[in-house]
Amino acid sequence: MPVATPAPQPAASRADRKERGAYFTPRAIADFLATWAVGDNKGARVLDPTCGEAVFLEAASEVLTGLGADRDGMDGLLFGIDVHPPSIRHARRTLRAGGLDATLLERDFFATPVPGEPDAPLPRFDAVVGNPPFIRYQRHAGEQRARAARAALAQGVRLSGLASSWAALLVHACAFLKPEGRLAMVLPAELLSVHYAEPVRRWLRRRFADVHLVMFERLQFEDALENVILLLAQGGGGCDAFSLYHVRDATELASIKPFENVNAAPAAEGKWTDILLPRSQRQMFRDVIGEHFTTLGDYGSPELGTVTGANRYFAIAEDTRREYGIPDRDVVRISPPGTKHLRGPSFTGRDWNRLRDDGEAVWLLHPEAGEPGEALQEYIEYGEGMGVDLAYKCRIREPWWRPPLTAVPDLFFTYMSHRFPRLIENRAHVRHLNSMHGLRLREGTPKCAKAVLPLLALNSVTMLGAELFGRSYGGGVLKMEPREAATLPVPGFEEVEAASAILKDQRGKIVRQLRQGLWTNAVKQIDDTLLRRTMGLTGSETAELHEAARSLRQRRVGAD
Repeated sequence: MPVATPAPQPAASRADRKERGAYFTPRAIADFLATWAVGDNKGARVLDPTCGEAVFLEAASEVLTGLGADRDGMDGLLFGIDVHPPSIRHARRTLRAGGLDATLLERDFFATPVPGEPDAPLPRFDAVVGNPPFIRYQRHAGEQRARAARAALAQGVRLSGLASSWAALLVHACAFLKPEGRLAMVLPAELLSVHYAEPVRRWLRRRFADVHLVMFERLQFEDALENVILLLAQGGGGCDAFSLYHVRDATELASIKPFENVNAAPAAEGKWTDILLPRSQRQMFRDVIGEHFTTLGDYGSPELGTVTGANRYFAIAEDTRREYGIPDRDVVRISPPGTKHLRGPSFTGRDWNRLRDDGEAVWLLHPEAGEPGEALQEYIEYGEGMGVDLAYKCRIREPWWRPPLTAVPDLFFTYMSHRFPRLIENRAHVRHLNSMHGLRLREGTPKCAKAVLPLLALNSVTMLGAELFGRSYGGGVLKMEPREAATLPVPGFEEVEAASAILKDQRGKIVRQLRQGLWTNAVKQIDDTLLRRTMGLTGSETAELHEAARSLRQRRVGAD
């Protein structure tokens, strides 16, 4: 995760920082957090558990000096830990250049005993401040991960194997706080939304008496794609509500009054993404979905597509099929891998034929049971020559060259996107791979749902629901696994039938807009049809929901 922006760093240094999950924290953020954490206690002991290059310790020293603390005694008040030797050396030079000193320990924070344990090198602190490294689970591995998991578990928080490094560090750091101590940290905004952070969210509610969250509209760290939040917490015994603040960037932090903002009660379970919204928008969203919406899961269960283990081999183009002479009985029709070819609300047989003629991979190799024929055997040997049979998903099935089939869905669901997820009617009656989900409509759903739900789902409430219930990743990608897709709010059965009649005269125009990429125009028309004319929302209410969805999407993609 993100540490003040001095002179630009050379490429090698930037690469090293990225590998370690370390980024320069803007000084305005460090000053804000240190000021709150120290408060009016001129004798406050302050710990930065991953001190990097000492920006938080510098900020804390200025606060303490301003309160009357002796600069010559800072080494008894300021403490820093870092496992990276160059950072410790740089921190020591930086502090000494400012006439300061601090107790700096070069060690792994997760291997540091907490106060009260044998050989504990540190006391309990009045304040813990910092910016934990943000290392995703793929790199946060081995003994380091094991130590982190044990440290968090010692505080009663069991983290999954998908947890990034910041989660365990946050929990472990609080073990160094005095009972009424203050915690002030920069954290990734995924604290509010990702599944692996659920134990951390529950722990925050029961651990602290007061919790404040500051959220930014813009990205705050150079070379980092992650949105961040500021977490400020104090006391013990648990809390029911959090205090929320929304600012554009770090320059507005100084204008925040000492926590006189409205409170929000986050959900006891699940994501907290909705607290990114102002209270009026949160309440309006809840009221509208409670009265007029149901979930996608009520229409049908989102299902994974076929996992082949090697799409480039199993998904084949017509030319490849003809080259090897693979017969029709050994292939099935599919929507090609990916979703870029799905431009409108439906995928038709004509669309499939066009993609076939354009050389796209529209066939899935799925031989009949029994011994392969001569042509198929040649293609199998070609795959073995490339090592396809050694891929994990291939080597665990028998025979390796017959991937499983999923049922033909009524609707496709594009579960990864930069804009928002979409439903597409499968008028071509083809199967799908794991680049999207499928949905078979349950018995009893409106007959018109297959054709009109893909259009009506492009409303501001459903798109806002995607932002709230989906997972946001670096680079602005929004992802919804089947369980999350099932919770997506979509118009209820009665609303779909009523809106379908109104939509008839507009359908052609909206479809053309979608195929031309005019998403905003299409959404506004659908909002008018569904939210205003069918559900009876006012123009201002509709505009408010549209703005809520737009603001969260803009926040996710990092647009100005």
